[in-house]
Amino acid sequence: MTLERKVASFFLLTDENWMKHANPWSVYTRYSVLPLIVLAFWSRIWIGWWCLIPGLLAISWMFFNPIFFSKPKSTKNWASKSVLGERVYLNRDKVPIPDIHVTYLYSILNFISAMGMFLSIWAVVYYSVWGAVLGVALAYLGKSWYLDRMVWLYESMKSETEEYRKWEY
Repeated sequence: MTLERKVASFFLLTDENWMKHANPWSVYTRYSVLPLIVLAFWSRIWIGWWCLIPGLLAISWMFFNPIFFSKPKSTKNWASKSVLGERVYLNRDKVPIPDIHVTYLYSILNFISAMGMFLSIWAVVYYSVWGAVLGVALAYLGKSWYLDRMVWLYESMKSETEEYRKWEY
């Protein structure tokens, strides 16, 4: 089982929920999660421990966002294809992906995104505005580039299985 499949199961991403997550609204509103978390915990300077309420709401949004929206009317867009590519990537132990996609780039991009997230956490602890801005930007740069590579992967693989073909409509 791939690490990505374990993460997907944590977020309750069944076949039906993957298609809900392929809704562009799900993809684009998910970009709100890290800034909301940063702002929520930054607010401890103004509202003290009450910051846990918006913080927990933001973390809940991260968890429920992939299953909150309905299936998209069409998956022929960048956002939907990025999610479908993630599905293809996590399924690589069952359906091999082309050699050009067997690369450390995906791990590097996820590492960049994680470093941005950790910088954001550090910035919240030490009230560094520039650290928060840089951390969020770095996290989203890595994540956006990764999602773009997932679109490419899906485009490369969509004709490989009947299941992958059915995802695009």
